[in-house]
Amino acid sequence: MATGVLDATKTAKPKSQRLETYDWMRGLACVLMFQTHCYDAWLAPAARGGKFFMWSQLIGSLPAPLFLFLTGISAVLLGKKVSAGGSPQKAAARLVRRGFEIWGLGMLFRLQEYLIAFPWAPWTDLLRVDVLNCIGVSLVLVGLVLYVSPSWPRLAIHSALAAASISVLSPLVWNHHFTSLPWFVASYLNGVHNQGKPLPWLFPIFPWTAFAFAGVVVACLVLSEPVKRLGGFRVPLVAAAGLLLWTLGHVFDHLSISLYPQALYDFWHTSPNFFLMRVGVLLSILGVSDLRCRLKPLFTKSKALVLMGQHSLLVYWVHIEIVYGRLHILPRRGLGIAGASLGLLTITLSMLLLAYLRSKWTLSWPVRRSQATVAG
Repeated sequence: MATGVLDATKTAKPKSQRLETYDWMRGLACVLMFQTHCYDAWLAPAARGGKFFMWSQLIGSLPAPLFLFLTGISAVLLGKKVSAGGSPQKAAARLVRRGFEIWGLGMLFRLQEYLIAFPWAPWTDLLRVDVLNCIGVSLVLVGLVLYVSPSWPRLAIHSALAAASISVLSPLVWNHHFTSLPWFVASYLNGVHNQGKPLPWLFPIFPWTAFAFAGVVVACLVLSEPVKRLGGFRVPLVAAAGLLLWTLGHVFDHLSISLYPQALYDFWHTSPNFFLMRVGVLLSILGVSDLRCRLKPLFTKSKALVLMGQHSLLVYWVHIEIVYGRLHILPRRGLGIAGASLGLLTITLSMLLLAYLRSKWTLSWPVRRSQATVAG
């Protein structure tokens, strides 16, 4: 995406392996996002009823959590740089301002979508809570938590409490009618938009920002001195922690007792158990990414996923238009699996080329950005 929004840290000097790990994860999120959007946009109704489409949609439940999880990690990286290793409170204002900048970009993206689809799109689409809006709001909330956290261990504790609270309250918030609030404000709480009920394809605070706070917790732990001293043992420990969380979520979901009435429980959209399972998967991906970036390139030295991750906002912005927008390159819901897969390959290679060209264009500037930027 564009420089400084969902992008990873950019410096004039070579990246550390740690930062490449997060770029690799962001690049993986882009590829998973491509497959979700391409199959959703192009598969014909006859191809949407089998296991192939089911697995595509299940994999599609990972990109948004990945971007938000990495937002929390990058918030800690930025905070440590701005505070020069001091109190997290020193970076709070900077992070809040960054959050509002990204939220503004999200509104700009909504405006672009509205103008491209004009006059068919309703004006209410301008106020949809999409993933960029959620990332911006998440950063604002993380910045506020930084403000009340005098130390990095305290920030980890506060963020863990925030993630748990948001996750546990999500089923209740989704089933509450905020009649005293304008619909476009209530939509930031439960994604109700103007439809009178939560829309599962939107990204409200509940439950989505919990992934950003989970990223903050993980970053505080991974960047702590005790964990740094683990060296090569860090990868299996992170993966084991992921497996543990996934197992706990699975076990909790199959208990005979529940915190919520059956009418309020929605496993796929608001369940704290599904949140635990997805955080477990994210930790496993972090372990795989860390291991992959420690190894020599398997085929080439191009580091394609790292490059894609460095420009994740740009490829997100462009691919949406050529998959869903007026510039779409294939007929909507008119292809079989083979045709849609060929389109997916075309999109992936095109976005990789776009990221490569963008990286070359960046190098042409006499002064490059050196500040840490926040990932999505």
